[in-house]
Amino acid sequence: MSWCKLLLYSVIILIMKSSPIRSKQKLSPAAKKKKAARDLAYAKTPARRAKKAQNQREDRRDGTVGDGLDRHHTKSGATKRISVKNNRGFYGRGTKTEKHA
Repeated sequence: MSWCKLLLYSVIILIMKSSPIRSKQKLSPAAKKKKAARDLAYAKTPARRAKKAQNQREDRRDGTVGDGLDRHHTKSGATKRISVKNNRGFYGRGTKTEKHA
């Protein structure tokens, strides 16, 4: 890639509103603090910790740690391997409508 293209792309990224360089959510310092506390409280629930431990055990067992895929818990309790984008983005539907068990 030529340096001109690289310069052009970097300028475009800097002026884009949804730039990957900027934060995803524009929160005030107080809101950031509250969100961090909510996120941590959810991550520390017994169900969430058990799911994370299960994911880590299965990744170590299968030798799939760090391969770019996430494990997704199905309703039956089994796990399947899917892309990070689909797992963390609720299959393109966003996370606002996702119901946390």
